[in-house]
Amino acid sequence: MIAKIVQTQSQEQDRPFCAYLYDLTKLRNHVNSLMTTLPSSCRLFYAIKANSDVMILKALAPIVNGFEVASLGEIEKVRNIDRTIPILFGGPGKTHHEIEMAIEYGVTLLHVESLHEIKLVNYIAMQKKVSVSILLRVNLRHSVPSAKLKMAGVPTQFGIDETEIDMAISLIEGLPNLELQGFHFHAMSNNTDSKSHASFVDHCYELTKNWSSKWELDIKYVNVGGGIGINYLQLDKQFDWEDFTEQLEKVLEKHNDKSWNTLFECGRYITSSCGYYAAEVLDIKQNHGEYFCILRGGSHHLRLPAAWKQSHPFTVIPVEKWPYSFERPEVIDEKITVAGELCTPNDVLAREVIISKLRVGDILLFSYAGAYGWAISHHNFLSHPHPERIYLDRDSLIKQYGFVNEGMSFEAKT
Repeated sequence: MIAKIVQTQSQEQDRPFCAYLYDLTKLRNHVNSLMTTLPSSCRLFYAIKANSDVMILKALAPIVNGFEVASLGEIEKVRNIDRTIPILFGGPGKTHHEIEMAIEYGVTLLHVESLHEIKLVNYIAMQKKVSVSILLRVNLRHSVPSAKLKMAGVPTQFGIDETEIDMAISLIEGLPNLELQGFHFHAMSNNTDSKSHASFVDHCYELTKNWSSKWELDIKYVNVGGGIGINYLQLDKQFDWEDFTEQLEKVLEKHNDKSWNTLFECGRYITSSCGYYAAEVLDIKQNHGEYFCILRGGSHHLRLPAAWKQSHPFTVIPVEKWPYSFERPEVIDEKITVAGELCTPNDVLAREVIISKLRVGDILLFSYAGAYGWAISHHNFLSHPHPERIYLDRDSLIKQYGFVNEGMSFEAKT
């Protein structure tokens, strides 16, 4: 379906095709499946840093238990579409103003990341004569080795060192305007191993039980963060959600405390598979014995492969239209490196990929581009045009020209 849409849309315009496409029906089905298979004491929040596209947020709001945000701007995005949905607010660098406004916007839980921030939140809460519900973010001493990125277990800027949590709890007990509701353990990104992830949750529960018992805390939440990943290199070997939920049930039974809510803050795992990035081939050339394919697009639209120095998966969408009288460049059964239109050698989306056939004017369709694609890219470098946005929603096609204005009107097609 997506390939057909790309072919049709590219034929209808006289400029090189470049677009993000989001299958909102696929997104809803995927997340509904996650929600129905999680244990009843678990809550699934969407980490909007992965993709804060308004249409994505509107599609998810009726399904997930809430949103996880990392800035005042993200809080405002959420509140613009839903004034009451629960919000979790984290991040290592919250300003005085952000904390004030988080309280004003009715953030459900604030993740506190340092001893100084504990004092700052309490000070602001005192000024506003309110009580603020917080979770202590823990920087664990041990990490999950299979994760792509680590926020804990190694020296990082995130959270409070596990060895200082007792000090933090002692501090909170003397502050009247804070309510410690539990602990936040977001420790990794892009872990694709279900068993190690379940073991991580088990470890989080062990620590929470120890601190809860030692300090006689009335714990309500164990936030294990997100970090469930996508295997971009082997698309047929994704995170085993069924195995994970089976292991998770055993973890919860082991600790036998159903009064605690286990919170997940998933981003990439929620939206990645619903998104696609399509870019037309502008040129094919050979340098130093290697073939290069140049796209109308690149890492200023899809930064993830350049950031992680990996090849992003794609398929070739053939386009038969060729408006010129001269010959059409092509390669057959060759290795190619896929580069973008930017004036930097770092603008590479895939390296030395074997292609059976590729021509100038064909389109490369990158799958699993629904998370950390557009949201983390340097959109205005060299001031190239932004891609279109195309949304497939049941039987309708909603098209938006350019990522310029979130309030831009839509052109709907069926």
